[in-house]
Amino acid sequence: MAERRIQKLLIANRGEIACRIIRSCHKLAIHAVAIYSDTDHNACHVKQADSAYRVSGNTPVAAYLNGKDIIALALQCGADAIHPGYGFLSENAEFAEACEAAGLIFVGPPASAIAAMGSKSAAKTIMQHAGVPLIPGYHGSEQTLTTLLAQAQAIGFPMLIKAAFGGGGKGMRVVNNQQEFANQLEAAKREAKAAFGDDSMLLEKYIEQPRHIEVQIFADQHGHCIYLGDRDCSLQRRHQKVIEEAPAPYLAAATRQAMGQAAVAAAQAIDYVGAGTIEFLLDSQQQFYFMEMNTRLQVEHPVTEMVTGVDLVEWQLNIAAGQTLPIAQADVTITGHAVEARIYAEDPQHQFLPASGPLLALKTPLTSDELRIDSGVQAGDEISPYYDPMIAKLIVHQQDRNSALAHLQRALTQYQIAGVKHNIAFLTALAGHSEFAGTHFSTHFIEQHATELLKYPAKQPLLALAALACILQPQKSAATPLAGFRINAKPTWNLYLAPSDASDLYGYLTVQQDRSGNYSLIIDEQPYSVSGELDHHTNELRASVNGAWMSCRLTWHEQQLYLSYQGHTFEFITAAPAIRHSQTEQHSFDAPMNGTIVAHLVAPGETVTAGQGLLVMEAMKMEYQLSAPTAGCVEAFCFTPGALVSEGERLLHFSESATASDEQETPLEDSR
Repeated sequence: MAERRIQKLLIANRGEIACRIIRSCHKLAIHAVAIYSDTDHNACHVKQADSAYRVSGNTPVAAYLNGKDIIALALQCGADAIHPGYGFLSENAEFAEACEAAGLIFVGPPASAIAAMGSKSAAKTIMQHAGVPLIPGYHGSEQTLTTLLAQAQAIGFPMLIKAAFGGGGKGMRVVNNQQEFANQLEAAKREAKAAFGDDSMLLEKYIEQPRHIEVQIFADQHGHCIYLGDRDCSLQRRHQKVIEEAPAPYLAAATRQAMGQAAVAAAQAIDYVGAGTIEFLLDSQQQFYFMEMNTRLQVEHPVTEMVTGVDLVEWQLNIAAGQTLPIAQADVTITGHAVEARIYAEDPQHQFLPASGPLLALKTPLTSDELRIDSGVQAGDEISPYYDPMIAKLIVHQQDRNSALAHLQRALTQYQIAGVKHNIAFLTALAGHSEFAGTHFSTHFIEQHATELLKYPAKQPLLALAALACILQPQKSAATPLAGFRINAKPTWNLYLAPSDASDLYGYLTVQQDRSGNYSLIIDEQPYSVSGELDHHTNELRASVNGAWMSCRLTWHEQQLYLSYQGHTFEFITAAPAIRHSQTEQHSFDAPMNGTIVAHLVAPGETVTAGQGLLVMEAMKMEYQLSAPTAGCVEAFCFTPGALVSEGERLLHFSESATASDEQETPLEDSR
């Protein structure tokens, strides 16, 4: 096929991938055109692009799915090609066809290849014919409960239900026995229908303690296809990847080669062109099984770039323009080891609920040839509830795996994030876990080691640190010496400090200073002696707390102090609220996050038992079920299924049964 030069590229995406593509465009002297929704008018990718245009949509997400307007915009601005990034329209066969029909280059595979891999069921049939190993299971078109249950019994339990047209863990359930099959199937179908518009399911044998290995392939329009090594993506929560690395560790050479060759065979079976990823499960005997093919660039592509020295986006653009692959399989070299950590706005302490809000502070480690940060946000930006809550990808490259993991740990501790909850401390614990550094890890690693990985520092020493910060920077808080002065009396401060997530540690603290400069206070009936220095330029506080040296960074915002310590960010309220709500409430019927109401599980007026599900809401690729705290009755729902709700909005009105109410202790009045 004749080459066709790309001079102007429209990027049909946002966030860090849009910024990543813009970087390669500038490298190739290609004019980069960004698009944006109303929410993203001031986003990083808009500022970095050579030009930018608004795309309309009923919601911010809908704007990036508005294929018709995006193509019209590309033609209007004179673009030669459209790069879909990942997510949104990247695996939409109709959009790829529409680009071609409009005379635009679609930077991705042919629409036929996208369609072939769009259904996991159809993909498995194609892979079976291509000789790629498959997990035993069912991927037929008959979808009745009777048929699926019979197939599940034939496969054996435990087994896995998966959405045929899905990804990212949506519509996926592990079923341990026949009794729970019907309920799990119903939940998976509902989730798949809401996410992908199709509730077709496939069934698979559940592989115990598997590893998730994927192979990066690349094919040109002239029949050449190679694989660029492999990646291990086993560390996952909610079936979503958290840490990825290349090459996959502890993989036998014969298995590595066979997996790469199978990946190439899979791509050739559908006449693939461009960058793609073949995902496999690896069992304890190093037998691998095809999972799915992602017909696009992957989020974790930087680790492959680091170990191969290849700019995959540059290759995408050149291949889309009709060029041949620049190297053959024998020329592919893997150097060193790379690890990527996905930094998310989420709350690991509460089932990784996604978070949204302003990034009041965002300080990162210094980048270098060995440390790369891919991000689409900066300090002052808002983490929106409408998109995946990724803040950044941190990628490190070293000569071996142990050095890479150690480098990743160090780099993570240099992050400072304030304003939203995040997973920095969790990622640091993962990177430093001895069993992950060894050979004992699988896709279940996080759930199996949750207690160790989610360990939380004691708050009392941090409260003492926060008190010292308020005294050393009084203009940022209500830290004022007590009225009155007496000769030989110790200087005394009266502070209000309330950890925002702990009702048992709040109120006024009395702090005294002795002649040696140490400050003393009582927290939970325990004495604390603190001293230290605050660098007002960097906001770094170095202090001794009962003889132990601690270092943290501070961010002040209105009446809040954010204290960043060992990857954690602790939020303290520094002024007493006018009204305190009772601290005895054990259950909330308010939305824990911004999201969408998926389903009502009971009818208004229906009597329910304690623990029974009441409604399901969804936000940022996860479902959250609100359950009854006691026996009672749902009087009314405040929103219908499909409605968008904001964090803190009341979702339903609930009344306890008389019996449940009688069993509850009468709350004590808060006399403070």
